[in-house]
Amino acid sequence: MRSYRIPLFMMAMVLLLGLALPMVTHTAAAATSAAESKKLIYDQANLLRPQEEEALTRLARQYAPERQTDFIIYTTNNPEGRDVVKMTEDLYDRKAFGYNQPYGNAVILTMDMYNREIYLAGFGKAEQELNDSRLDKIRNKITPDLAVGNYGIAFEKYIQLSYDYMGYKFGTTPDNLLFQFWFQLLVAAAIGGIIVWIMAYRSGGVITVSRATYEDSSVSGVLDSYDNYTHTTVSKRKIEKSSSSGGGGGTSSGGHSHSGSRGSF
Repeated sequence: MRSYRIPLFMMAMVLLLGLALPMVTHTAAAATSAAESKKLIYDQANLLRPQEEEALTRLARQYAPERQTDFIIYTTNNPEGRDVVKMTEDLYDRKAFGYNQPYGNAVILTMDMYNREIYLAGFGKAEQELNDSRLDKIRNKITPDLAVGNYGIAFEKYIQLSYDYMGYKFGTTPDNLLFQFWFQLLVAAAIGGIIVWIMAYRSGGVITVSRATYEDSSVSGVLDSYDNYTHTTVSKRKIEKSSSSGGGGGTSSGGHSHSGSRGSF
């Protein structure tokens, strides 16, 4: 009787695994399908052509898994004249954005065409990885394209820069020259050139004769020196103030804190 228990137990385990595997596969497929169908571009102001919106959606979906973050774009004509920060917060509270959970990681770009304002906000882990300072940098980089109506290009830069900046260690400056490939290449070339110059210089031998070889120090020296004060010139220059505004983060009505950067275009 005992000899039949092991095969029966194994058969039961195989049967259970066979039932569980399709369920796991179905759950993973459902999650993938939900991510692919999630709406990320809300172009209520009709600033984008259909192909531009499709391209931006593909880019946002491509980067979302790597940063575990939703990249959202929201444009509005804002006929009520509402505040751009409040609109962004309400959108997050209402839509419950988040890559893998409601009210999770998300970056939102809001375009207020009524007041000609833009606001960038980072929720979840993006509040730290895209803090106020980094969002200011992103906003300053895309504002020139927004000002001339190149909305598709500006939004693409927003997604790309947000993705890139989230890859830098917290506390570092993304635009630091030390992180720029062209600067690293230039430094490497300069170091190589110095090494080659030193090798070439040394290959010609060492010069052992100097001025002191023929100079008589007992009769050489400075005979006289003097300084005459003539006049002092004072120049003044007006310091222009930047037209951009930084804004900052806050907390939505739903209690969700975020980083932020606000400015005009």
